[in-house]
Amino acid sequence: MPKVIPIQPVEAWTPVDKIHARSTQGLFNRWRWTFVWLTQAFFYGVPWLTWNARQAVLFDLEAKRFYLFGAVLFPQDLIYLAALLVISALLLFFATAVVGRVWCGFACPQTVYTSLFMWIEHRFEGSPQNRKRLDQAGWGPEKLLRRGGKHLAWAAFGLWTGFTFVGYFTAIRPLAADILSLSVGPWTSFWVLFYGLFTYLNAGLVREKVCLHMCPYGRFQGSLMDERTLNVAYDHRRGEPRRGRLEDDDRTVNQGHCIDCTLCVQVCPTGIDIRNGLQAACIGCGLCIDACDDVMGKVHAPKGLIRMASLHELGGAASSQRPFLRRVWRTRVWVYGGLLALVIAATVAAFANRPDVRMNVIRDRTVMARQVEQGAVENVYTLQLMNASDHTRTVVVAVEPPHLVSLHQPVTAELGPAQATTITATVRMPSVEAAQHAGEVVPIRFVVASPERAGQAEVDEPSTFLVPR
Repeated sequence: MPKVIPIQPVEAWTPVDKIHARSTQGLFNRWRWTFVWLTQAFFYGVPWLTWNARQAVLFDLEAKRFYLFGAVLFPQDLIYLAALLVISALLLFFATAVVGRVWCGFACPQTVYTSLFMWIEHRFEGSPQNRKRLDQAGWGPEKLLRRGGKHLAWAAFGLWTGFTFVGYFTAIRPLAADILSLSVGPWTSFWVLFYGLFTYLNAGLVREKVCLHMCPYGRFQGSLMDERTLNVAYDHRRGEPRRGRLEDDDRTVNQGHCIDCTLCVQVCPTGIDIRNGLQAACIGCGLCIDACDDVMGKVHAPKGLIRMASLHELGGAASSQRPFLRRVWRTRVWVYGGLLALVIAATVAAFANRPDVRMNVIRDRTVMARQVEQGAVENVYTLQLMNASDHTRTVVVAVEPPHLVSLHQPVTAELGPAQATTITATVRMPSVEAAQHAGEVVPIRFVVASPERAGQAEVDEPSTFLVPR
């Protein structure tokens, strides 16, 4: 007889109760809010800084200029953006290997803006218990006023965030004036509204679901950790079996320190129970540590039932008593740290030695070479000169080797701050040298010098000189 395998239907999606995280106080909460204020002071404040009568940080996509205080970057400098992304990735790997998801818990924009939106929600709707009662209550004047005020505040905050974000790509002071005069262009309006709505939805409505279902980092973080990585962890050896007493006098030898108060669950932004072990949904914010330490203090038990600890330490390894650096410093961390230091050093060195004047050399493709009077040969080039500084530069262009080629006319240019210009240069080879190199492609170099630097060469670009047969 064939065996019948029972089939049980499974819901494709199970409704999850809305999370109303309880507030708590403690070391990790203070660090969390410190990062919130620091990151937001940077984000909202930097676009308003000025540098030499212009916005200090501006990514002008239309003009293809990126202004970073005294530096001006062109599209040719995208290599620095690639280096910045590599540094960010290595820094994330390094931090994750040492202290787990510290980025998610303290500096991730999703965490930061969710914290701010929850702070606004608390001001309008009160404690988690009041918010739950408001969810269950019917619509009336109080609910309409509280919910309406909350969403209006969220929308205003989101629009301010969208305006600030667009202010990194469009000069923020003229943008503010255009908004006040209702003369903003359609595309600018679209991006302000788009990022405002994006902030409103992500931080106000979606919240922890981004961390649970959308963010890929929580899925691959396990490959960046090992048994010595510090994570928010519950000490099962000390906490189990759980008990319900409040005083030391009631303790028995079979009872652990956990009193099953569930405060660690109530304060969690993603609603998980850390006592079930490390989970992908844990963002490492440490709020459960603050809540548990507070309870342990009230029941006169040692703090640290929930703490930053590694699996190696929770297993009772003797190395858990070593200093912090000796506990976390290992081969994986050495590799990440070494690569990070190497890339940072190379990027800083390259950026520090970046020339202020740039040049691109393009051959004239219509007439490759032409013979002129007395048998001389000329090639025509288009020179694109760019000033990557915030002050006016005068440049003089020469061509090498001087015993073979020379410029038909002197080439000089005055470049304003962050200005680019195009110049046509004619290079001539005398008849004697042209006869010696007939049919050859001769390598030459264009050299840019500056009178402000005593004629010292700042940049040179290779090219070729075509000599017809």
